[in-house]
Amino acid sequence: METSSTDKERWNRKYGEVAGSEASTAPDPFLVRAFSEFVRPAFPDGGSALDVAGGAGRHAIWLVTRGWQATIIDISETGVEQARQNAGPVASHIHFVVDDLTRFKAAQMQFADAFDVVMVFFYLERISFAEILKALRPGGLFIYKTYTSPQAKLLDGPKSPEFLLQPGELPKLASGLQILQYTEKVSEKAVAELVAKKKI
Repeated sequence: METSSTDKERWNRKYGEVAGSEASTAPDPFLVRAFSEFVRPAFPDGGSALDVAGGAGRHAIWLVTRGWQATIIDISETGVEQARQNAGPVASHIHFVVDDLTRFKAAQMQFADAFDVVMVFFYLERISFAEILKALRPGGLFIYKTYTSPQAKLLDGPKSPEFLLQPGELPKLASGLQILQYTEKVSEKAVAELVAKKKI
């Protein structure tokens, strides 16, 4: 796949700025809750996970330390190299991929029906959404969290509608999956959170 040099440079710069910070290593609390409530009961012996736009690896590494295998895919070489370094002794349980998700094709990547869990945090690429869902095995879980349109009025975060979900948009993007949990909330951030299951 070809990559967008502008996006690649922007994310390389961003990951360079946050290297070594807690933000680059601590998992999002939503993943911790989703793992406890949905992932562990469904897959008590572990499984395989795809961390989409996984950057410095905070979510993939957290899963791997709990007995999982993981694949990280991100456009930023800097982010993926940080993930490799952050993983340390568990790096052998992670497959690191640098690629452009705007052109993601599950079958071409040999990712179709390949993962028990697909997780996406703070990344929205509508044209690739259906392809990302194809990476889930039947019975697999989709964990997704990103910004919603009210974020545009808050201090930080993205402002462009391109990167903000509209109210109620996320369940439509995940249509075909069984929705297990869905919330939209506005506090310090305006976000939508989703856990859904691919039907068997």
